[in-house]
Amino acid sequence: MEDGGCGFQKGGDTLKKFFVILLVVAALMTVGCSKEWYAHDTIYKTNDHMFFSLWGYENPTQEDATKSAEQGWWGEEIPVQTK
Repeated sequence: MEDGGCGFQKGGDTLKKFFVILLVVAALMTVGCSKEWYAHDTIYKTNDHMFFSLWGYENPTQEDATKSAEQGWWGEEIPVQTK
């Protein structure tokens, strides 16, 4: 078959193989997500948390710290064990 000009054959065999490989990789990445991720309907605790994560993280204020503590943005605190 004649080359289509971009390295793929006009028959599309190479392109089909590429998309199959891409699909397999995407499926493996999706399957690899933990069950914990799917247990939540959102990754943000509140809308304030989402807005902070998107726009306020570069210059946090005392108000952000207060909201974080009141709304529990950071989940459970896990103590660090030392020797």
